[in-house]
Amino acid sequence: MRTTVTLDPDVEQLVRERMAAKGVSFKRALNDAVRESAPRVDYVFETRSSPLGLKVDLDHAGSVLAELDAEEFVHAAKRHR
Repeated sequence: MRTTVTLDPDVEQLVRERMAAKGVSFKRALNDAVRESAPRVDYVFETRSSPLGLKVDLDHAGSVLAELDAEEFVHAAKRHR
């Protein structure tokens, strides 16, 4: 994106010093400075579980679910909350 900004003299000097120190263009020096000053946000994806009150041996959960149809399973889960 191309845009026009007016930098304060001290900010311009900082960018120019960065240009000289790093050997980069004005554009690169300014972009890098902005990126470095931006806060880093690390998102943590977290899931929460809730006990359903059902006592099911998970080693055989597939066979248990096969015996129940979906509607019966939902009703059983709601009753045991």
